[in-house]
Amino acid sequence: MGKIGGRRNFGYGKQMAWAGKNALADRYGGGRYATRAAHAERWQRFVAFAREAGIRDARQVDRELVTAYGRHLADQVRQGQMTVSYAQNLLSTVNVVLEALRGDRRLRVSPAALVGQRAHVRSTAPAGLERERLERVLQELKGRDETRIAAMADLARELGPRFREASLLDARGALVQARHLGRVNITEGTKGGRGREVDRWVPVTERVLWILTRAAEVQGEGRNLVPGAMSFSQWKAHAYHVWSSVAGQHGLRGFHDLRAAYACERYRQLTGAVAPAVAGRRSVDKMTDRAARQVISRELGHGRIEVVAAYVGSAR
Repeated sequence: MGKIGGRRNFGYGKQMAWAGKNALADRYGGGRYATRAAHAERWQRFVAFAREAGIRDARQVDRELVTAYGRHLADQVRQGQMTVSYAQNLLSTVNVVLEALRGDRRLRVSPAALVGQRAHVRSTAPAGLERERLERVLQELKGRDETRIAAMADLARELGPRFREASLLDARGALVQARHLGRVNITEGTKGGRGREVDRWVPVTERVLWILTRAAEVQGEGRNLVPGAMSFSQWKAHAYHVWSSVAGQHGLRGFHDLRAAYACERYRQLTGAVAPAVAGRRSVDKMTDRAARQVISRELGHGRIEVVAAYVGSAR
């Protein structure tokens, strides 16, 4: 897209948020749309933080501000309001966008040093495994007229999509697939834009058919579960705020915990044994364990089976 004139925000536009999007377009060209969209969305959070500090021009951003942002995210992690991985992603976005804007890496920070290391191996059972607990949350959400959030949480638990994937899923189309094929292909909003190039089929059960039917009713004439009056970033902020205020009261954490619950349940279906994160150890032979992880990796949209340890526990 290129610079559009003027010095403010290094010539990428008058508003920091818009300037970041323009700089990302320059960095990635016409490709990597999903990556650009994810960075642009996360950049908005830093822009809001900078605005509260009185900074509205990227030329005024310094290492002190970026470090303060990292500490702010670390506080949210400690309070259980955000996962380490998401906090790291938010800081990585700041690194990427500032580099694109400035043309140098002088303000680059280490996400791990500021918010901590990612936990690569799950050692505890996800609370979302208990459907009774989740059902109490869903009922409260429906009582608040937050049926879209409830439908999306149901999808995350029963099909294992990420927040973005569940939000952008065309429930009506998925219901047709489920009825005719017995499986659903998750392609919209996938990480790294893999969905358009790689099929990601997830098997369905009678319960999933019922949930997709309800989600399709909630979706109505829309294309997905994102309300027509909201942008995706607005929807995400709203959904996370509502979810944390309700789910936390019932011992549930983020939407990602529901994805882990799906993975642990799927592990049991594939192996006949409880997932290591639940049992405390691997209780099947290595070949059976690895085969299950390969299936779960594909269904979760990951390229490496090693990542599955973050959902079902250690393979050792």
